[in-house]
Amino acid sequence: MNRSIRDRLERMDERFSEITLLLSDPAIQSDNNRFRDLSREYAQLEPLVECFGRYRQTEAELAAVQDLLADPEMAALARDEVVAAAARRDALEPELHRLLVPPDPKDQCNCFLEVRAGTGGAEAGLFAGSLLRMYLRYAETRGWRTEVYSESQGELGGYKEVVVRISGSGVYSRLKFEPGAHRVQRVPETESQGRVHTSACTVAVLPEVESIDAIDINAGDLRIDTYRASGAGGQHINKTDSAVRITHLPSGLVVECQEERSQHKNKARALSLLHARLLAAAQGTQAAAESQSRKLQVGSGDRSERIRTYNFPQNRLTDHRINLTLYKLDEVMEGALDQIVEPLLAEYQSEQLTLMMGD
Repeated sequence: MNRSIRDRLERMDERFSEITLLLSDPAIQSDNNRFRDLSREYAQLEPLVECFGRYRQTEAELAAVQDLLADPEMAALARDEVVAAAARRDALEPELHRLLVPPDPKDQCNCFLEVRAGTGGAEAGLFAGSLLRMYLRYAETRGWRTEVYSESQGELGGYKEVVVRISGSGVYSRLKFEPGAHRVQRVPETESQGRVHTSACTVAVLPEVESIDAIDINAGDLRIDTYRASGAGGQHINKTDSAVRITHLPSGLVVECQEERSQHKNKARALSLLHARLLAAAQGTQAAAESQSRKLQVGSGDRSERIRTYNFPQNRLTDHRINLTLYKLDEVMEGALDQIVEPLLAEYQSEQLTLMMGD
């Protein structure tokens, strides 16, 4: 194990012991805020310390059986035990590395997923619909809830733009690698000659702001318009101006919501989305100079700017950030997204650990 990693683990183990003592102190227990903060830190450190304890126990077992190698009568048995103990120790290292990376405070947030058609005309809109379906299927497999906030349908189907709120356990932690340009290569439904076309969509994933105070918005900076929501008609057609469009004048950001019949509910939802976009914009500006930020940029929607390519004729999906290629595009489009998310998450944790060790 790397020496710097070992030193960090030792310090965290000492801190865990210190917190354990503090939590038993009556003075700490009477201070609700202090007790809550220490309890949270205890809960974060406990899995790491427990794993490190198993790692050190395995090291002790390995050292014990290595001593037996010098005994001719025990050497053969000891060699097998050495191999087994070393394997158990080595298997614990990746888990320790994962636990060492501090959790992203936004990982448990719900999020807004935005899909927009880029270059490619009507086919880009159709692909935006395919991407949305993929994400909705993925959400279903993980037991998440989805709500469409706003949508603008494409000329031949699909979407010019669609915004969906996704809520559930660990939503942002699984979807935060999706922002960027997604390129598709396939034969459009409108193509009579059977030629493969290339088009693109952009995806943005914004963590939902839990506290309305997370970013300050001056009411005077908002222009709020109402309009009649579009619908299929029939007895439930919306006959009132319940849809809401909010423009943040300083930034020019525009959000809208028309899915609820209540103007009040649509306004509340639109404000929540505006907060998320403004916070993401502020954080994006701050992170622009950091090396990791390039992976989270949406880009212009041009075909050449892409994080992922979906090649339908070859049933091939390629994530260009980690050079991952899968010939299981049909499965992925049905929502089997974990086979991409897991390698991205592993790469992210590896990079975070490297950065941590360099501090």
